[in-house]
Amino acid sequence: MSKSESSKLHIAMFPWFAFGHFIPFLHLSNKLAEKGHKISFLLPKGAQSKLEEISHYPNLIQFFPLVVPHVDGIPPGSETASDVPYPLHKVLAIAFDQTRDQVEAILRDINPDLVFYDLGHWVPALAQQIGIKSIYHAVVSATANAQLSKKITKEMTLEEIIEVPPGFPSSKVTLKAEEAAMSTILLQTFGIGLSFQDRLLTSMKDSDLIAFRTYREIEGPFCDYVAQYFGKPVMLTGPCLSETNATALEEKWANWLSNFEAGSVVFCAFGSQIILHKDDFQELVLGFELSGQAFLVALTPPDGCTTIEEALPEGFKERVQGRGLVHGGWVPQELLLSHPSVGCFVNHCGYGTMWESLLSDCQIVLVPHIGDQIINTRLLVEELKVAVEVERGENRRICKENLSKAIKLVMDKDNEVAGLLKINHAKLRNVVSNPDLQEEYINNFIQGLKDLTK
Repeated sequence: MSKSESSKLHIAMFPWFAFGHFIPFLHLSNKLAEKGHKISFLLPKGAQSKLEEISHYPNLIQFFPLVVPHVDGIPPGSETASDVPYPLHKVLAIAFDQTRDQVEAILRDINPDLVFYDLGHWVPALAQQIGIKSIYHAVVSATANAQLSKKITKEMTLEEIIEVPPGFPSSKVTLKAEEAAMSTILLQTFGIGLSFQDRLLTSMKDSDLIAFRTYREIEGPFCDYVAQYFGKPVMLTGPCLSETNATALEEKWANWLSNFEAGSVVFCAFGSQIILHKDDFQELVLGFELSGQAFLVALTPPDGCTTIEEALPEGFKERVQGRGLVHGGWVPQELLLSHPSVGCFVNHCGYGTMWESLLSDCQIVLVPHIGDQIINTRLLVEELKVAVEVERGENRRICKENLSKAIKLVMDKDNEVAGLLKINHAKLRNVVSNPDLQEEYINNFIQGLKDLTK
């Protein structure tokens, strides 16, 4: 074997059975394959065709389909988190764990140098038996993972749950008292005889290395904290965002947006996974109306509704005619954010969307829904000071007045706070939008993997 061939790695990928995990693992696979490394991607049989569409290097990325065993309690034929209601993901975890023998057989057969995983807490022990290295690859932020240093117990009070652990890099990047109950999700059983928290902690503690898809420039102190707490090397891949194939916005969006001045339209999207209660949905769209700004909102129809139209408040469509659109289907988010008319992005601060926000020119208004989104929001608002968070009403309900207030604040060109947010965001964007930075991170990451396998 020539030296150039022997310097190439063979990497297996085994993410949790959800598209929110498959896709970041595949984005990283594309970056590694671009450098000539071989990828063996293990996933449920039914998910393969969707991922093949976004695999850029079919000659180097090979899919290995797994048969997901049936487990009582979830619909027959269920393979991924999309097939199963959220409360039953813990049952899907049983099926996920039952693929262990198939995973072992494949790994022994292909004999890779390394295996990347996330929720397969048993992968490191398996890798050790086979004689390969295991990498915990997080699909959420380093900042959210750093929160795991605070082990939650049933006996803890809400005050104890939100207390910042010793040595934690920030006293502000934490949950508030009224959000603390969300942490108890970590205590729920996920699989057989294992809490979600223990699964995550075991996955991280037993790995040879922890990988985060971030830049030090954004989450450096939190990466260092994780390395110190877990006593593991931490390496960063950079965000490894997808490269869009589309170059031009569809005519219907471009024509509509062309009616407005530069930077005057507010765009809102919460991703396909977030389904609002009808009351919250109505309060949200009324907040856009109240702001007085032009707006384009792309949301999944709320709970109990099949279409967006039936969920809209009475008379709303007529009142916002010409300045507001609420759309229930997919939209080209990246292209919309880069359109000159769009000046503000209202979003949930999921990790992928967080990066899209930072890479855009838009002012950022955040309405987080669940734990890691709240932590990402506090990072952007409190530490990086590039965004504002919409204050929730009673019982964490969306409040139209508070949404309108946040939008008006960031869109006011004469407001000092809005000006500072814009300056801070522009500085950060200049750093993270440099394509050489992603290239540098992925090259350093590959070198680190080579050093690990020596």
